[in-house]
Amino acid sequence: MTVTALGFAPCEKPARYVQTLTKHWSNKMATTWEERGENGGHAEFPFSDEENCAMDIRADGIAITLTTPDQTRNVHLRGVIERHLDRFAFREAPLSFDWKEQ
Repeated sequence: MTVTALGFAPCEKPARYVQTLTKHWSNKMATTWEERGENGGHAEFPFSDEENCAMDIRADGIAITLTTPDQTRNVHLRGVIERHLDRFAFREAPLSFDWKEQ
């Protein structure tokens, strides 16, 4: 059973935080960053063959789509994502994350 959670984290500099996270995680996985306009972008984080995280930059924050094989792993990776984004957004941290399972 695949579990997909949609998250959103309002913040002032979403592109900066996601670009920093992309560079940070590129040492562990094949991350991708695609710039979309002046303040937009899309990042992909393939944690494994069965787990993926996509982040889209919006004017008011970061939209996150996290797909995992089960709910336990999904909840765990949400925490990993939140801790890392909070670390890079230290001036605004802690960010407020709103997650909804699909």
